[in-house]
Amino acid sequence: MTGRLPGLPALLAALSRRLPAERLADLQHHLDMADGPADPLLDRWAAAHPAAGLSSQLGAVRAAWQDEAPGLPGTAIALSLATAEACEQGWEPSAELVVSGPTSPAIPVRLTSGIAIDVIRSASDALLIASFAAYDISEIITELRAAVGRGVRVDLLLEESTSAARVFDALQGQVRIWHRADGSAPGSLHAKVIAADRRIALLGSANLTSRALSDNVEIGVILRDSRAVARLVDHLGWLTGPGAGYLRRS
Repeated sequence: MTGRLPGLPALLAALSRRLPAERLADLQHHLDMADGPADPLLDRWAAAHPAAGLSSQLGAVRAAWQDEAPGLPGTAIALSLATAEACEQGWEPSAELVVSGPTSPAIPVRLTSGIAIDVIRSASDALLIASFAAYDISEIITELRAAVGRGVRVDLLLEESTSAARVFDALQGQVRIWHRADGSAPGSLHAKVIAADRRIALLGSANLTSRALSDNVEIGVILRDSRAVARLVDHLGWLTGPGAGYLRRS
């Protein structure tokens, strides 16, 4: 597959969306002092900030800088980055790509493991989680215990044939676990969802396993369209009700 690579303005906008304010300000400071895209000062900045994919993303910015505007001083690139940040303030995309495994500089992404924890931490009322498999997720268990502690209702829709519920034994009596009503019927509960408060949801290919959340090549989307999330939660909730007869309390 081939396609036109993002230009310098798009790459700077993507970088401004990815970096927290303090790190973005630090990068702008280094760009201000840089003589050009090949300045070793930028290599040292990248080496000091080893976040997944960040070095490649900054490398793409520097390559585009060299190809498209090699005469621009670092101060101009820093100003462009600050302008992109100002334009982004107060705006949040309704959907954002989430990945596990290797990251690329082509588009800004967030790692599944971190976003899963963020969604769980954001819940103040209810969490609805669906997964085909679950194991080796001590950090997720810790976050769910904390959610229960702050009064969040937690529903776990799990595939019984994979014994996914076992990993949640430490939360027995604190969360509600649901299995297919007829476990011998064809098909499986194969959805992977973490939804918080009918407001935000992580959807994707990753099960609740350490490998899926960090190592496997997995793709997902963080959805912030509250109307779409509410419909998703309503559908999954309907599956737990007597009208559907599809899921039963474990």
